[in-house]
Amino acid sequence: MINTSPPSDQVAPTVAALTRALFGEQRESLHEPWRKLFGTEPFRFREGLLPDERAALSYERLRLINDALDSPEEFVADVERLTALHEWVGPVDAGLGTVASIHYNLFLGSLLDHPAGPDREIGEFVDLRRTGTFLCTEAGHGNSAAQLETTATYEPASREFVLHTPHPGARKFMPNTSPTGGPKTAAVAARLMTDGQDRGVFLFLTPLGDENGLPTPGVDIRRLPQTATAPVDHCVTSFDQVRLPYEALLQAEHGRLTPEGVFTSSIGSPRKRFLQSIGRVTAGKLCMSAYSLGVTRHALAVAVRHAHTRRTSGVTAGGSVPLFAHRSHHTPLLDAIATTYAATFLHRAAVRRWAAATGAEREDAERFAAVAKGWITWRARDVMTECRERCGAQGLFLANGIAGQLAANEGTITAEGDNLVVWVKAAGEMLLGHFTPKEPQGTPPEARELGDPLFLQDLLADIERIWHRRARTRLRGGAAGNPLNRWNATVTPALELVDAHAHRQAAQALQDAADQASHPEAQRQLRLLHRLFALRRVAAHSGDLLAEGHLTHEQVRRLPDAAECVIEELAPHATTLTDGFAAVDEVLLDHPINRPDAFEGILPPR
Repeated sequence: MINTSPPSDQVAPTVAALTRALFGEQRESLHEPWRKLFGTEPFRFREGLLPDERAALSYERLRLINDALDSPEEFVADVERLTALHEWVGPVDAGLGTVASIHYNLFLGSLLDHPAGPDREIGEFVDLRRTGTFLCTEAGHGNSAAQLETTATYEPASREFVLHTPHPGARKFMPNTSPTGGPKTAAVAARLMTDGQDRGVFLFLTPLGDENGLPTPGVDIRRLPQTATAPVDHCVTSFDQVRLPYEALLQAEHGRLTPEGVFTSSIGSPRKRFLQSIGRVTAGKLCMSAYSLGVTRHALAVAVRHAHTRRTSGVTAGGSVPLFAHRSHHTPLLDAIATTYAATFLHRAAVRRWAAATGAEREDAERFAAVAKGWITWRARDVMTECRERCGAQGLFLANGIAGQLAANEGTITAEGDNLVVWVKAAGEMLLGHFTPKEPQGTPPEARELGDPLFLQDLLADIERIWHRRARTRLRGGAAGNPLNRWNATVTPALELVDAHAHRQAAQALQDAADQASHPEAQRQLRLLHRLFALRRVAAHSGDLLAEGHLTHEQVRRLPDAAECVIEELAPHATTLTDGFAAVDEVLLDHPINRPDAFEGILPPR
């Protein structure tokens, strides 16, 4: 049986050091306020609510978040503070995470990012007297949003725009535009038309309804069918010759319009103007990644706690052991812990890079955020699925904080750019000059050890380089004259390249965190997590690595045992590692899975 009790004098400082590594020196200012807020009574799980009731509750809670902010404008402008909120909101209310992300990042952030033009009063949005929403995607244009067809035609004589949906395929699809939660105003992406010319896509501030729940004349809002994800008031929205004042246009350097109708822009490409208009989508990718990390860490805290408290039969008659004592139970959980630590540190790197990027660095930072978003949200699905299964039937109850969050995570995979499409774009850019593989290490593999983190990182770079070469070979070898066929022949290894890049970057971020850890035991455990994470990846590509001479036959044979040894070393520290996540105690202890008498007040008497 596994010894699950390391020396008590080591546990507390190790947990503190792990938490410090995960959340940084700014934990008290960035993360602690949300931990405290979401541990209070108004955010406790409520059993038996209908989806519409849960959606309405999310808006009530949104006001509590707003009350906790000293300055919503400063909050929105700080991507580290903004993403920190998303890391803590998911375990208590997935719908709240959605509407908060839309209001603060996409809506209010877009208003603040477009300071040019006439003065605009935003007090009602800052005070949440009106909730903001963001209308970009159309029924016929999802990931091809640059081609959207909603128009906003300017009339200089009246100094008004006419916002119009030309056909059903151009209706805005899925934003939270219903009267639920009170009056709303949208930032609507529409094609600016002046003097009969298409100037590209810009955002227009559009009131959707009044305080009595009545829609603005010409605005048609229809509820969509219930989704399996977060309970949000998703709608399809269209506009029939809706007149907007001149002040409705969100202007900046990429596009200015005088009251007389004279258009100027510092950017010649309409597509680039569109990307500038919806620039908050990149911050949104970081927010979606943060949301996935928060619910993933919480799910692991629940699953590991359950594995240590739920008992089952051992290998001898009449005896019982914790679930965690079985290798078949704790191995996937430890793999999930390693992945989650790596994902968290990858996200930290992506946020830092985006926050610091200026000028030419911006494009690379945006690509890195996109790659990280896809990798993190997909890994969150894998980890939470494992956690749900390790909790058995208990994992199915919404009140236990896994099943509902797992379903809601599907929204993060699609939001702010569908993961696969975002990765395809990144793959093309990486093949066309925006990525240079690391040069191979000159030391022969027989002179290196599988336990060496530098060797493991070099092997991850070798995997990256292998897929880069394959994709480039496919691209160069494709027949000329049919670009789609040529890309179709390239895209599979190109996507493998993006995945390899994400894995290497995540592993590097985990290794860096281990090197910087402030406590020797925390450092040791983080290095073990890095070794396990990297060994799993190397094992999955050992055939290629062997064929290319980066591994020896003997090293390939030793890979399973090397990973097994790490599992044995890590197993006694699983609760220490998940305690490092600093999950909100009030939320954890409120789950029925953690309270033996929890169902007494829920189940009706017989």
